[in-house]
Amino acid sequence: MKDMNIVVIGMAGSGKTSFVRAFYKHCKRQKESCYTINLDPAVTSTPYKCNIDIRDSVNYKKVMEEYRLGPNGAIMTSLNLFTTKIDQVVSIVEKKKGYVIVDTPGQIEAFIWSATGPIVTEALATAHPTVVVYVIDTPRTTAPATFMSNMLYACSILYKTRLPFLIVFNKSDLQDSEFAVEWMTDFEKFQNALDPEAYMSSLMSSMSLVLEEFYAALDFVSVSSHTGAGMSDLTAALQKKADEFETEYKVQREEIARKREEKEEKERKAQMAKLSADLGLGVPAQTVSDQEDEVSEPGENDGWIDNDDYEETNEVDAAGIQDRYSKALKTEQLNEQFQKQLNLS
Repeated sequence: MKDMNIVVIGMAGSGKTSFVRAFYKHCKRQKESCYTINLDPAVTSTPYKCNIDIRDSVNYKKVMEEYRLGPNGAIMTSLNLFTTKIDQVVSIVEKKKGYVIVDTPGQIEAFIWSATGPIVTEALATAHPTVVVYVIDTPRTTAPATFMSNMLYACSILYKTRLPFLIVFNKSDLQDSEFAVEWMTDFEKFQNALDPEAYMSSLMSSMSLVLEEFYAALDFVSVSSHTGAGMSDLTAALQKKADEFETEYKVQREEIARKREEKEEKERKAQMAKLSADLGLGVPAQTVSDQEDEVSEPGENDGWIDNDDYEETNEVDAAGIQDRYSKALKTEQLNEQFQKQLNLS
């Protein structure tokens, strides 16, 4: 079994947390290691043993109060605050064996389309092969319009994360996913399911043709978080995705990282050159004796600042900002928690 990270993403109500619980129980029955991370700051409780919990370091309700935010804004801000400690999370994760499963908020946009999502997924990918699991509520996907919406979400997440991607049709005990598989593999069956008089039929028909190539490269499994059915198929699919990460995605990500480093190095050199020009360091260097030989006119200092005449500029008082952040982000407690995790690793 390969060590891997599993990032669980899905719409609210799709059963992500129940899926994490079912997978955690399956791992324990199979005597396999499973390390869990909760990134949903608004959840009241988790039905599984949580090893790293965002709620231990960020108070979601205080974030709402301090920054006068709504629920979604507070979730995004809480994730941003937690991400400042992502290096400590990675230092723990890279020492773990088996599965590391990450439960994310149901507000997909708060995780994927914010700064937090790419930072978290890219950081985890440096520790172990990382797979994105997109959980779909199968009973609610029987309508062609809802099915197409889920597929568009899946497509956008795949191209946003650039990681091995697996679709999980959840709640198979309530609704078999055979209809969805047929719609993905047979264009005509999806066409027949559309209402020809519906306003969106022609649009969905066109989109299904566009996504046909996407479906061909997509892997999917059907599971029930309630009964545990399909978990063996899931683990086999995850191992396949871990191999895919090593053979395909790892090379791509290394190339992306190399280009990013080259860009950052180029920008750093440009900034240093600009700084040198601003400080006058671009002129020919002078020796100390040359500088001493120069005679300054009375009242002039040739650009040098006399220490006696130097007055410090007033710095901006950041106490207010620091106080607000300390209330939302319990830094000392967070550091103690991560230090404890590091010691136990």
